Amino acid sequence: MNKELVISAQNQDVRIAVLEEGRLMELHQDSSDEGFAVGDIYLGKIKKLAPSLNACFVDIGYNKDAFLHYHDLGPQIKSSFQFTKQVAQKKQQTHLLKNFKIEKDINKNGSITEVFQPGDLVMVQITKEPIHTKGPRITSEISIAGRYIVLVPFSDRVSISQKIRNREERDRLIKILESFKPEGFGVIIRTVAEEKKADELQADLNYLLKKWKLLYQNISKNKAPSLILDEMDRASSILRDNFNDDFVKISVDDKALYHEMVDYLQYIAPKKVNIVKYYDDAHVPIFEKFNIERQIKLAFGKTVTIPQSKGAYLVIEHTEALHVIDVNSGNISRNNKNQEDSAFAVNKVAASEIARQLKLRDMGGIVVVDFIDMKSSEHKKELFEHLRAEMAKDKAKHKILPPSKFGLIQITRQRVRPELNYTTTEENPNQEDEIEAPIVVIDRINETLQAIMDRKNKDLTNMSLHVHPFVAAYLKQGFPSIQLKWLMKYKKWVKIVPRDAYKYLQFNFLDRNKNTLYNESN
Repeated sequence: MNKELVISAQNQDVRIAVLEEGRLMELHQDSSDEGFAVGDIYLGKIKKLAPSLNACFVDIGYNKDAFLHYHDLGPQIKSSFQFTKQVAQKKQQTHLLKNFKIEKDINKNGSITEVFQPGDLVMVQITKEPIHTKGPRITSEISIAGRYIVLVPFSDRVSISQKIRNREERDRLIKILESFKPEGFGVIIRTVAEEKKADELQADLNYLLKKWKLLYQNISKNKAPSLILDEMDRASSILRDNFNDDFVKISVDDKALYHEMVDYLQYIAPKKVNIVKYYDDAHVPIFEKFNIERQIKLAFGKTVTIPQSKGAYLVIEHTEALHVIDVNSGNISRNNKNQEDSAFAVNKVAASEIARQLKLRDMGGIVVVDFIDMKSSEHKKELFEHLRAEMAKDKAKHKILPPSKFGLIQITRQRVRPELNYTTTEENPNQEDEIEAPIVVIDRINETLQAIMDRKNKDLTNMSLHVHPFVAAYLKQGFPSIQLKWLMKYKKWVKIVPRDAYKYLQFNFLDRNKNTLYNESN
Protein backbone atom coordinates (compact mmCIF):
# COMPACT_ATOMS: atom_id res chain seq x y z
CA MET A 1 0.00 0.00 0.00
CA ASN A 2 1.51 3.32 -1.11
CA LYS A 3 1.93 5.90 1.64
CA GLU A 4 2.58 9.62 1.37
CA LEU A 5 3.56 12.19 3.98
CA VAL A 6 2.32 15.74 3.37
CA ILE A 7 3.71 18.47 5.65
CA SER A 8 2.35 22.01 5.78
CA ALA A 9 4.11 24.72 7.80
CA GLN A 10 2.14 27.90 8.42
CA ASN A 11 3.43 30.43 10.97
CA GLN A 12 4.09 28.51 14.20
CA ASP A 13 1.98 25.49 13.25
CA VAL A 14 3.06 22.39 11.37
CA ARG A 15 0.36 20.04 10.12
CA ILE A 16 1.30 16.54 9.07
CA ALA A 17 -0.94 14.22 7.07
CA VAL A 18 -0.32 10.55 6.36
CA LEU A 19 -2.07 9.34 3.21
CA GLU A 20 -2.62 5.76 2.07
CA GLU A 21 -3.48 5.54 -1.61
CA GLY A 22 -4.45 9.23 -1.39
CA ARG A 23 -6.80 8.69 1.58
CA LEU A 24 -6.20 10.58 4.83
CA MET A 25 -5.31 8.09 7.57
CA GLU A 26 -3.48 10.19 10.17
CA LEU A 27 -3.40 13.89 10.96
CA HIS A 28 -1.04 15.53 13.43
CA GLN A 29 -0.63 19.13 14.46
CA ASP A 30 2.56 20.51 15.95
CA SER A 31 2.98 23.98 17.39
CA SER A 32 6.55 25.07 18.02
CA ASP A 33 5.54 27.23 20.98
CA GLU A 34 3.50 24.60 22.85
CA GLY A 35 6.28 22.43 24.35
CA PHE A 36 5.67 19.48 26.66
CA ALA A 37 5.55 16.96 23.80
CA VAL A 38 5.75 13.22 24.37
CA GLY A 39 9.42 12.25 24.66
CA ASP A 40 10.65 15.67 25.84
CA ILE A 41 13.03 15.44 28.83
CA TYR A 42 12.96 18.13 31.52
CA LEU A 43 15.08 19.08 34.49
CA GLY A 44 12.47 19.49 37.21
CA LYS A 45 12.37 20.35 40.89
CA ILE A 46 10.41 18.47 43.55
CA LYS A 47 7.86 20.93 44.91
CA LYS A 48 5.84 18.81 47.29
CA LEU A 49 5.67 15.23 48.54
CA ALA A 50 2.32 13.46 48.85
CA PRO A 51 3.07 10.40 51.05
CA SER A 52 -0.61 9.41 51.22
CA LEU A 53 -0.56 9.02 47.42
CA ASN A 54 3.02 7.70 47.40
CA ALA A 55 3.79 10.41 44.86
CA CYS A 56 5.23 13.88 44.48
CA PHE A 57 4.57 17.05 42.50
CA VAL A 58 7.30 18.25 40.15
CA ASP A 59 7.77 21.75 38.73
CA ILE A 60 8.79 21.39 35.07
CA GLY A 61 7.70 24.86 33.94
CA TYR A 62 4.07 24.04 33.14
CA ASN A 63 1.32 26.14 34.78
CA LYS A 64 0.43 23.10 36.88
CA ASP A 65 2.97 20.93 38.69
CA ALA A 66 3.36 17.50 37.10
CA PHE A 67 2.33 14.43 39.10
CA LEU A 68 4.97 11.72 39.56
CA HIS A 69 3.90 8.46 41.21
CA TYR A 70 6.36 6.08 42.87
CA HIS A 71 5.54 3.40 40.27
CA ASP A 72 6.67 5.83 37.52
CA LEU A 73 10.11 6.41 39.04
CA GLY A 74 11.77 3.43 37.38
CA PRO A 75 14.08 1.02 39.19
CA GLN A 76 17.19 3.10 38.44
CA ILE A 77 15.87 6.38 39.90
CA LYS A 78 18.63 6.60 42.54
CA SER A 79 21.31 6.42 39.83
CA SER A 80 19.48 9.00 37.73
CA PHE A 81 19.05 11.25 40.78
CA GLN A 82 22.76 11.07 41.70
CA PHE A 83 23.84 11.67 38.08
CA THR A 84 21.59 14.73 37.77
CA LYS A 85 22.85 16.12 41.08
CA GLN A 86 26.53 15.59 40.23
CA VAL A 87 26.22 17.08 36.74
CA ALA A 88 24.40 20.16 38.10
CA GLN A 89 27.19 20.58 40.68
CA LYS A 90 29.89 20.12 37.97
CA LYS A 91 31.21 16.99 39.70
CA GLN A 92 30.43 14.63 36.81
CA GLN A 93 32.91 15.51 34.04
CA THR A 94 31.63 13.26 31.24
CA HIS A 95 28.36 12.11 29.78
CA LEU A 96 29.64 8.53 29.65
CA LEU A 97 28.78 6.24 32.56
CA LYS A 98 31.80 3.91 32.55
CA ASN A 99 33.15 5.19 35.88
CA PHE A 100 29.82 6.33 37.27
CA LYS A 101 28.63 4.30 40.24
CA ILE A 102 25.29 2.67 39.43
CA GLU A 103 23.09 2.53 42.55
CA LYS A 104 20.98 -0.45 43.55
CA ASP A 105 17.45 -0.62 42.10
CA ILE A 106 14.74 0.71 44.39
CA ASN A 107 12.19 -1.53 46.09
CA LYS A 108 9.11 -1.70 43.84
CA ASN A 109 6.91 -1.43 46.96
CA GLY A 110 8.89 1.39 48.57
CA SER A 111 7.89 4.90 49.61
CA ILE A 112 8.38 8.22 47.80
CA THR A 113 9.86 9.73 50.99
CA GLU A 114 12.75 7.25 50.77
CA VAL A 115 13.79 8.73 47.42
CA PHE A 116 13.06 12.47 47.33
CA GLN A 117 12.89 15.58 49.47
CA PRO A 118 11.33 18.92 48.44
CA GLY A 119 13.81 20.96 46.40
CA ASP A 120 15.58 17.94 44.86
CA LEU A 121 16.45 18.07 41.17
CA VAL A 122 15.00 15.29 39.06
CA MET A 123 15.25 14.34 35.38
CA VAL A 124 11.81 13.45 33.98
CA GLN A 125 10.31 12.60 30.59
CA ILE A 126 6.87 13.45 29.20
CA THR A 127 4.74 10.34 28.61
CA LYS A 128 1.42 12.11 28.04
CA GLU A 129 0.86 15.65 26.84
CA PRO A 130 -1.35 18.13 28.76
CA ILE A 131 -5.01 17.48 27.94
CA HIS A 132 -7.80 19.88 28.92
CA THR A 133 -7.29 20.72 32.61
CA LYS A 134 -4.80 17.90 33.23
CA GLY A 135 -1.09 18.63 33.29
CA PRO A 136 1.52 16.50 31.51
CA ARG A 137 2.13 12.97 32.73
CA ILE A 138 5.77 12.17 33.46
CA THR A 139 8.18 9.39 34.32
CA SER A 140 11.73 9.49 35.65
CA GLU A 141 12.59 6.29 33.73
CA ILE A 142 14.43 7.98 30.88
CA SER A 143 14.70 6.46 27.38
CA ILE A 144 15.87 7.97 24.10
CA ALA A 145 14.35 6.41 20.98
CA GLY A 146 16.23 5.93 17.73
CA ARG A 147 15.31 4.27 14.47
CA TYR A 148 16.44 0.76 15.42
CA ILE A 149 17.14 0.88 19.15
CA VAL A 150 16.12 2.70 22.31
CA LEU A 151 18.87 3.88 24.68
CA VAL A 152 18.19 3.36 28.40
CA PRO A 153 20.77 4.99 30.70
CA PHE A 154 21.74 3.47 34.08
CA SER A 155 20.99 -0.06 32.91
CA ASP A 156 23.09 -2.87 31.43
CA ARG A 157 20.21 -4.89 30.05
CA VAL A 158 19.73 -5.69 26.35
CA SER A 159 16.05 -6.29 25.54
CA ILE A 160 14.44 -7.11 22.20
CA SER A 161 10.99 -6.66 20.68
CA GLN A 162 8.72 -9.68 21.07
CA LYS A 163 7.61 -9.17 17.46
CA ILE A 164 10.99 -10.46 16.30
CA ARG A 165 10.20 -14.17 16.63
CA ASN A 166 13.05 -15.87 14.79
CA ARG A 167 15.34 -17.28 17.49
CA GLU A 168 18.52 -17.05 15.40
CA GLU A 169 17.79 -13.42 14.47
CA ARG A 170 17.06 -12.52 18.10
CA ASP A 171 20.35 -14.06 19.23
CA ARG A 172 22.26 -12.30 16.42
CA LEU A 173 20.89 -8.86 17.30
CA ILE A 174 21.46 -9.28 21.03
CA LYS A 175 25.04 -10.45 20.43
CA ILE A 176 25.75 -7.44 18.17
CA LEU A 177 24.40 -4.91 20.67
CA GLU A 178 26.19 -6.51 23.61
CA SER A 179 29.48 -6.28 21.68
CA PHE A 180 29.51 -2.46 21.36
CA LYS A 181 27.01 -1.21 23.94
CA PRO A 182 28.80 1.24 26.28
CA GLU A 183 28.99 0.43 29.97
CA GLY A 184 26.19 1.90 32.06
CA PHE A 185 23.65 1.93 29.24
CA GLY A 186 20.93 -0.56 28.36
CA VAL A 187 19.25 -0.87 24.97
CA ILE A 188 15.91 -2.06 23.64
CA ILE A 189 16.08 -3.50 20.13
CA ARG A 190 13.08 -2.34 18.08
CA THR A 191 11.14 -4.47 15.58
CA VAL A 192 12.51 -2.53 12.58
CA ALA A 193 16.05 -3.65 13.52
CA GLU A 194 15.29 -7.12 12.14
CA GLU A 195 17.81 -8.11 9.43
CA LYS A 196 19.79 -4.86 9.90
CA LYS A 197 23.57 -4.93 9.70
CA ALA A 198 25.92 -4.21 12.59
CA ASP A 199 27.12 -0.90 11.11
CA GLU A 200 23.52 0.39 10.85
CA LEU A 201 22.90 -0.46 14.51
CA GLN A 202 26.21 1.11 15.50
CA ALA A 203 25.33 4.32 13.65
CA ASP A 204 21.98 4.48 15.44
CA LEU A 205 23.65 3.98 18.82
CA ASN A 206 26.18 6.73 18.08
CA TYR A 207 23.31 9.06 17.17
CA LEU A 208 21.57 8.35 20.50
CA LEU A 209 24.78 8.83 22.48
CA LYS A 210 25.16 12.27 20.88
CA LYS A 211 21.68 13.15 22.12
CA TRP A 212 22.59 11.90 25.60
CA LYS A 213 25.71 14.09 25.53
CA LEU A 214 23.56 17.10 24.62
CA LEU A 215 21.26 16.28 27.56
CA TYR A 216 24.30 16.13 29.87
CA GLN A 217 25.52 19.53 28.65
CA ASN A 218 22.08 21.10 29.13
CA ILE A 219 21.83 19.85 32.74
CA SER A 220 25.18 21.45 33.58
CA LYS A 221 24.29 24.86 32.16
CA ASN A 222 20.54 25.18 32.87
CA LYS A 223 18.55 25.67 36.05
CA ALA A 224 15.33 23.85 36.91
CA PRO A 225 12.74 23.92 35.53
CA SER A 226 14.03 23.68 31.96
CA LEU A 227 13.84 21.57 28.83
CA ILE A 228 17.09 19.62 28.51
CA LEU A 229 16.32 17.41 25.51
CA ASP A 230 13.41 17.83 23.15
CA GLU A 231 11.86 15.11 21.08
CA MET A 232 12.50 15.53 17.36
CA ASP A 233 9.81 17.34 15.41
CA ARG A 234 6.59 15.39 14.88
CA ALA A 235 7.24 14.82 11.17
CA SER A 236 10.64 13.23 11.82
CA SER A 237 9.25 11.14 14.69
CA ILE A 238 6.54 9.80 12.36
CA LEU A 239 9.25 8.78 9.90
CA ARG A 240 11.34 7.26 12.68
CA ASP A 241 8.47 5.11 13.97
CA ASN A 242 6.60 4.34 10.75
CA PHE A 243 8.91 4.67 7.75
CA ASN A 244 9.11 1.65 5.47
CA ASP A 245 9.19 0.83 1.77
CA ASP A 246 5.49 1.71 1.48
CA PHE A 247 6.36 5.43 1.58
CA VAL A 248 6.60 6.70 -1.99
CA LYS A 249 6.54 10.46 -1.53
CA ILE A 250 7.08 13.15 1.10
CA SER A 251 5.88 16.64 0.18
CA VAL A 252 6.89 19.69 2.24
CA ASP A 253 5.98 23.34 1.68
CA ASP A 254 8.66 24.83 3.94
CA LYS A 255 12.30 25.05 2.80
CA ALA A 256 13.82 24.55 6.27
CA LEU A 257 11.59 21.55 7.01
CA TYR A 258 12.39 20.14 3.58
CA HIS A 259 16.11 20.14 4.39
CA GLU A 260 15.41 18.60 7.83
CA MET A 261 13.47 15.75 6.21
CA VAL A 262 16.23 15.19 3.63
CA ASP A 263 18.88 15.09 6.37
CA TYR A 264 16.86 12.70 8.53
CA LEU A 265 16.04 10.40 5.61
CA GLN A 266 19.73 10.44 4.71
CA TYR A 267 20.29 8.98 8.16
CA ILE A 268 17.53 6.33 8.27
CA ALA A 269 17.12 5.43 4.56
CA PRO A 270 19.70 7.04 2.23
CA LYS A 271 18.31 5.30 -0.86
CA LYS A 272 14.93 7.00 -0.32
CA VAL A 273 16.12 10.61 -0.12
CA ASN A 274 14.80 11.38 -3.61
CA ILE A 275 11.17 10.83 -2.49
CA VAL A 276 11.28 14.14 -0.56
CA LYS A 277 9.86 16.94 -2.68
CA TYR A 278 9.68 20.66 -1.98
CA TYR A 279 6.25 22.07 -2.82
CA ASP A 280 6.47 25.72 -3.86
CA ASP A 281 3.19 26.53 -5.62
CA ALA A 282 2.52 30.14 -4.65
CA HIS A 283 -1.22 29.95 -5.28
CA VAL A 284 -2.58 26.59 -4.12
CA PRO A 285 -1.81 25.56 -0.50
CA ILE A 286 -0.33 22.08 -0.20
CA PHE A 287 -3.23 20.63 1.83
CA GLU A 288 -5.66 21.73 -0.86
CA LYS A 289 -3.45 20.45 -3.68
CA PHE A 290 -3.54 16.96 -2.13
CA ASN A 291 -7.28 17.16 -1.36
CA ILE A 292 -6.60 17.01 2.39
CA GLU A 293 -8.69 20.03 3.44
CA ARG A 294 -11.74 18.46 1.81
CA GLN A 295 -11.07 15.11 3.50
CA ILE A 296 -10.71 16.84 6.88
CA LYS A 297 -14.13 18.45 6.51
CA LEU A 298 -15.66 15.13 5.51
CA ALA A 299 -13.95 13.11 8.25
CA PHE A 300 -14.22 15.32 11.33
CA GLY A 301 -17.93 16.04 11.41
CA LYS A 302 -20.49 14.55 13.76
CA THR A 303 -21.78 12.50 10.81
CA VAL A 304 -19.21 10.58 8.74
CA THR A 305 -20.10 8.83 5.50
CA ILE A 306 -18.73 5.29 5.16
CA PRO A 307 -17.07 4.79 1.76
CA GLN A 308 -18.33 1.94 -0.45
CA SER A 309 -21.42 1.36 1.70
CA LYS A 310 -24.27 2.73 -0.47
CA GLY A 311 -25.11 5.53 1.92
CA ALA A 312 -24.33 4.09 5.36
CA TYR A 313 -22.78 6.50 7.85
CA LEU A 314 -21.44 6.89 11.38
CA VAL A 315 -22.73 9.27 14.03
CA ILE A 316 -19.96 10.14 16.49
CA GLU A 317 -20.95 11.69 19.81
CA HIS A 318 -18.62 12.91 22.55
CA THR A 319 -19.66 12.94 26.20
CA GLU A 320 -17.74 13.78 29.36
CA ALA A 321 -17.10 10.11 30.15
CA LEU A 322 -16.91 8.35 26.79
CA HIS A 323 -17.34 8.40 23.02
CA VAL A 324 -20.34 6.80 21.34
CA ILE A 325 -20.33 5.68 17.70
CA ASP A 326 -23.58 4.63 16.07
CA VAL A 327 -23.54 2.75 12.76
CA ASN A 328 -26.50 3.71 10.55
CA SER A 329 -27.59 1.63 7.60
CA GLY A 330 -28.53 4.36 5.13
CA ASN A 331 -29.98 2.74 2.01
CA ILE A 332 -29.41 -0.84 3.14
CA SER A 333 -31.89 -3.35 1.75
CA ARG A 334 -34.96 -3.93 3.94
CA ASN A 335 -35.70 -7.30 2.38
CA ASN A 336 -35.74 -9.87 5.20
CA LYS A 337 -33.80 -12.36 3.12
CA ASN A 338 -30.95 -9.95 2.39
CA GLN A 339 -31.08 -7.79 5.50
CA GLU A 340 -28.74 -9.96 7.56
CA ASP A 341 -26.11 -10.14 4.79
CA SER A 342 -26.44 -6.43 4.05
CA ALA A 343 -26.11 -5.54 7.73
CA PHE A 344 -22.98 -7.70 7.98
CA ALA A 345 -21.45 -6.10 4.88
CA VAL A 346 -22.12 -2.57 6.17
CA ASN A 347 -20.83 -3.43 9.65
CA LYS A 348 -17.53 -4.68 8.20
CA VAL A 349 -16.82 -1.50 6.22
CA ALA A 350 -18.00 0.52 9.25
CA ALA A 351 -15.48 -1.32 11.45
CA SER A 352 -12.69 -0.32 9.06
CA GLU A 353 -13.84 3.30 9.11
CA ILE A 354 -14.12 3.28 12.92
CA ALA A 355 -10.52 2.06 13.24
CA ARG A 356 -9.47 4.89 10.91
CA GLN A 357 -11.49 7.48 12.84
CA LEU A 358 -9.99 6.51 16.21
CA LYS A 359 -6.48 6.92 14.84
CA LEU A 360 -7.29 10.02 12.77
CA ARG A 361 -8.89 11.92 15.67
CA ASP A 362 -6.69 10.25 18.30
CA MET A 363 -9.78 9.41 20.34
CA GLY A 364 -8.98 7.97 23.75
CA GLY A 365 -10.68 6.52 26.81
CA ILE A 366 -13.83 4.43 26.44
CA VAL A 367 -15.47 4.11 23.02
CA VAL A 368 -18.83 2.34 22.70
CA VAL A 369 -19.86 1.19 19.21
CA ASP A 370 -23.44 0.33 18.32
CA PHE A 371 -23.31 -1.73 15.12
CA ILE A 372 -26.37 -2.66 13.06
CA ASP A 373 -28.21 -5.58 14.70
CA MET A 374 -27.32 -9.03 13.39
CA LYS A 375 -28.79 -12.39 14.38
CA SER A 376 -26.06 -14.69 13.10
CA SER A 377 -23.49 -15.62 15.77
CA GLU A 378 -21.02 -16.38 12.97
CA HIS A 379 -21.41 -12.88 11.60
CA LYS A 380 -20.95 -11.38 15.08
CA LYS A 381 -17.76 -13.36 15.62
CA GLU A 382 -16.38 -12.50 12.18
CA LEU A 383 -17.16 -8.80 12.70
CA PHE A 384 -15.35 -8.82 16.04
CA GLU A 385 -12.27 -10.47 14.49
CA HIS A 386 -12.35 -8.03 11.56
CA LEU A 387 -12.43 -5.04 13.95
CA ARG A 388 -9.52 -6.50 15.90
CA ALA A 389 -7.52 -6.92 12.69
CA GLU A 390 -8.22 -3.33 11.63
CA MET A 391 -7.32 -1.99 15.08
CA ALA A 392 -4.07 -3.98 15.05
CA LYS A 393 -2.72 -1.33 12.63
CA ASP A 394 -3.10 1.27 15.41
CA LYS A 395 0.09 1.77 17.43
CA ALA A 396 -1.80 3.18 20.43
CA LYS A 397 -2.45 0.67 23.21
CA HIS A 398 -6.03 -0.54 23.05
CA LYS A 399 -8.36 -3.32 24.13
CA ILE A 400 -11.54 -4.55 22.44
CA LEU A 401 -14.23 -6.43 24.33
CA PRO A 402 -16.49 -8.98 22.58
CA PRO A 403 -20.05 -7.85 21.74
CA SER A 404 -22.34 -7.52 24.75
CA LYS A 405 -25.77 -9.18 24.81
CA PHE A 406 -27.12 -5.87 23.49
CA GLY A 407 -24.76 -6.04 20.53
CA LEU A 408 -22.47 -3.21 21.73
CA ILE A 409 -18.69 -3.41 21.35
CA GLN A 410 -16.54 -1.54 23.85
CA ILE A 411 -13.05 -0.27 23.03
CA THR A 412 -10.54 1.32 25.37
CA ARG A 413 -7.74 3.25 23.69
CA GLN A 414 -4.78 5.07 25.15
CA ARG A 415 -4.36 8.71 24.16
CA VAL A 416 -1.07 10.54 24.75
CA ARG A 417 -1.96 13.79 22.97
CA PRO A 418 -5.04 16.03 22.96
CA GLU A 419 -7.78 14.77 20.67
CA LEU A 420 -7.95 16.53 17.31
CA ASN A 421 -11.17 18.46 16.75
CA TYR A 422 -11.88 20.42 13.59
CA THR A 423 -14.92 22.61 13.13
CA THR A 424 -16.78 21.41 10.05
CA THR A 425 -19.76 23.77 10.27
CA GLU A 426 -19.88 27.52 9.79
CA GLU A 427 -21.92 30.11 11.59
CA ASN A 428 -24.25 32.32 9.64
CA PRO A 429 -22.18 35.51 9.22
CA ASN A 430 -25.25 37.70 9.77
CA GLN A 431 -26.60 35.78 12.78
CA GLU A 432 -29.92 35.62 10.94
CA ASP A 433 -31.91 32.96 9.14
CA GLU A 434 -30.55 33.97 5.77
CA ILE A 435 -27.03 34.26 4.40
CA GLU A 436 -25.91 37.02 2.06
CA ALA A 437 -26.50 36.35 -1.61
CA PRO A 438 -23.36 35.70 -3.70
CA ILE A 439 -23.88 38.98 -5.54
CA VAL A 440 -23.27 40.92 -2.30
CA VAL A 441 -19.98 39.10 -1.77
CA ILE A 442 -19.05 39.83 -5.39
CA ASP A 443 -19.72 43.54 -4.90
CA ARG A 444 -17.32 43.63 -1.98
CA ILE A 445 -14.69 41.73 -3.95
CA ASN A 446 -15.12 44.16 -6.87
CA GLU A 447 -14.68 47.15 -4.57
CA THR A 448 -11.58 45.62 -3.02
CA LEU A 449 -10.05 44.82 -6.41
CA GLN A 450 -10.65 48.38 -7.57
CA ALA A 451 -8.89 49.70 -4.48
CA ILE A 452 -5.91 47.42 -5.13
CA MET A 453 -5.69 48.46 -8.77
CA ASP A 454 -5.68 52.13 -7.75
CA ARG A 455 -2.38 51.58 -5.93
CA LYS A 456 0.12 52.43 -8.64
CA ASN A 457 3.18 51.39 -6.60
CA LYS A 458 2.18 47.72 -6.31
CA ASP A 459 3.46 44.91 -8.55
CA LEU A 460 0.23 43.12 -9.50
CA THR A 461 1.74 40.56 -11.87
CA ASN A 462 0.47 37.02 -11.18
CA MET A 463 -2.06 38.23 -8.63
CA SER A 464 -4.48 35.65 -7.25
CA LEU A 465 -7.82 35.72 -5.47
CA HIS A 466 -8.47 32.99 -2.89
CA VAL A 467 -12.16 32.37 -2.18
CA HIS A 468 -14.67 29.74 -1.08
CA PRO A 469 -15.27 27.18 -3.92
CA PHE A 470 -18.91 28.31 -4.41
CA VAL A 471 -17.83 31.92 -4.90
CA ALA A 472 -14.98 30.81 -7.20
CA ALA A 473 -17.47 28.97 -9.41
CA TYR A 474 -19.72 32.04 -9.53
CA LEU A 475 -16.81 34.26 -10.64
CA LYS A 476 -15.86 31.89 -13.46
CA GLN A 477 -19.28 31.02 -14.85
CA GLY A 478 -20.83 32.38 -18.05
CA PHE A 479 -19.40 34.34 -20.97
CA PRO A 480 -18.05 36.80 -20.40
CA SER A 481 -17.41 35.72 -16.81
CA ILE A 482 -16.65 38.20 -14.05
CA GLN A 483 -13.03 37.04 -14.18
CA LEU A 484 -12.87 37.83 -17.91
CA LYS A 485 -14.49 41.24 -17.35
CA TRP A 486 -11.71 42.05 -14.87
CA LEU A 487 -9.13 41.23 -17.57
CA MET A 488 -10.80 43.55 -20.06
CA LYS A 489 -11.18 46.34 -17.48
CA TYR A 490 -7.81 46.23 -15.71
CA LYS A 491 -5.63 44.49 -18.35
CA LYS A 492 -4.55 42.14 -15.56
CA TRP A 493 -5.37 38.44 -15.22
CA VAL A 494 -6.52 37.54 -11.71
CA LYS A 495 -6.08 33.83 -10.99
CA ILE A 496 -9.00 32.47 -8.94
CA VAL A 497 -8.06 29.81 -6.38
CA PRO A 498 -10.91 27.83 -4.75
CA ARG A 499 -10.07 27.24 -1.06
CA ASP A 500 -11.84 24.42 0.74
CA ALA A 501 -10.64 25.78 4.08
CA TYR A 502 -12.27 29.21 3.56
CA LYS A 503 -15.59 30.31 5.02
CA TYR A 504 -18.32 31.45 2.67
CA LEU A 505 -17.60 35.19 2.89
CA GLN A 506 -13.82 34.95 3.24
CA PHE A 507 -11.56 36.14 0.45
CA ASN A 508 -7.93 37.05 0.10
CA PHE A 509 -5.92 38.79 -2.65
CA LEU A 510 -2.28 37.64 -2.84
CA ASP A 511 0.65 38.76 -4.97
CA ARG A 512 3.01 36.31 -6.67
CA ASN A 513 5.12 36.04 -3.49
CA LYS A 514 2.10 35.01 -1.37
CA ASN A 515 2.00 38.41 0.30
CA THR A 516 -1.48 39.64 1.19
CA LEU A 517 -2.68 42.57 -0.89
CA TYR A 518 -6.00 42.70 0.93
CA ASN A 519 -8.07 40.22 2.86
CA GLU A 520 -11.42 40.13 4.53
CA SER A 521 -12.63 37.41 6.85
CA ASN A 522 -15.91 37.40 8.68
